[in-house]
Amino acid sequence: MLTPDRPLRLQIPALIAVRLVFNTMHRMVYPFLSYFSAGLGVNLAAMAAALTLRSVSGMFSPFLASVADSRGRKAGMLLGMLLFTFGVGLVVFWPVYPAFALALVFTTIGNLVFIPSMQAYLGDRVAYRRRGLVIALTELSWSLGFIVGVPAVGFLIAQRGWLAPFPLLALLGLLSLALLAWMLPRDPARSASQTGFLRNIGRVFSYPPALAGLLMAACYSTANEVINFVFGVWVGDSFGLVLAGLGTLTFGIGLAEMGGESLVGALTDRMGKPRAVAIGLALNCLAALALPLTANWLPGAIGALMLFFLSFEFTLVSGIPLMTEILPPARATLMAAHMAFISFGRAVGDVLAPLLFNQHFLPGIAANALAAVLFNLLAVLALTRIKISQ
Repeated sequence: MLTPDRPLRLQIPALIAVRLVFNTMHRMVYPFLSYFSAGLGVNLAAMAAALTLRSVSGMFSPFLASVADSRGRKAGMLLGMLLFTFGVGLVVFWPVYPAFALALVFTTIGNLVFIPSMQAYLGDRVAYRRRGLVIALTELSWSLGFIVGVPAVGFLIAQRGWLAPFPLLALLGLLSLALLAWMLPRDPARSASQTGFLRNIGRVFSYPPALAGLLMAACYSTANEVINFVFGVWVGDSFGLVLAGLGTLTFGIGLAEMGGESLVGALTDRMGKPRAVAIGLALNCLAALALPLTANWLPGAIGALMLFFLSFEFTLVSGIPLMTEILPPARATLMAAHMAFISFGRAVGDVLAPLLFNQHFLPGIAANALAAVLFNLLAVLALTRIKISQ
């Protein structure tokens, strides 16, 4: 017998809080990389290797996240939270570099198991016409991780040292496990047609609209990363912005991301998910093309960067409810593959970005901007091949 559903209006704030825990762990690493490096007694090359391992691990999330299709949404979310708590706990009890590297892997896999399980859960319970608003609310945790979580981590590190965030994150992980176990209804028995990892993976990769959605996600993720990877260097080289100025700019990007998420909540359901994604991609192309034109005008460059990150977040978050309705029988597996393809797109962007930035044919960030436009146009082409089940 199923436990009675608690109202979504209570569940959604709780899910935002749980995801804020995940996102604080994920987003705190780059700003405080030097502190973690010094505390662990390793150089930045070793930290880069750990971060690369984190990125690669994200591509394997569908293998675990499919549990939300085969065993249920609650099982998937609890598994993700358990992996996160285990990873953070490794550093608490074994504060050395190997444990830190493993923590990055376990917390990332946990996050990428939790997210598609949560998105599938909401997809099951929220009508498609209202799903953009609900998804946008949960995605606020991404920008809040940078606006609230990272400053809190900075305060803890300043007061107690590099290790201080980890016991708190472990405690929050345990509390989140208890909250999810209490709040979420028991998973219903799954039919034979819903079980089996290979069956669900086969459904995803044999269905052309699903493949189009995954290709779209990989393309706009690559477009974002070819700019994201180098914008700090470009701003520093072009305008001589020092560390404090870059920190302020990064905070502004966090606010721009929140703006994009808020616009999804306000507009995406009204205008339709495919149209919202197309508009977001068009604005992202305009912002990318504006970047090389503002190389000698700092306010213009900041404005273009804000629009670039706002429009990307609008595109990404508008695309999530669209993806949830492409293949409902394998919803969690498709959403996990979606996360994996986003990770793959970032990895491609990380390879291309420095090559484009260091070429000698086009100045500054121009080559990266043109590449971003090209990948966005490929994403638009893939978007035209998507159809939803309704």
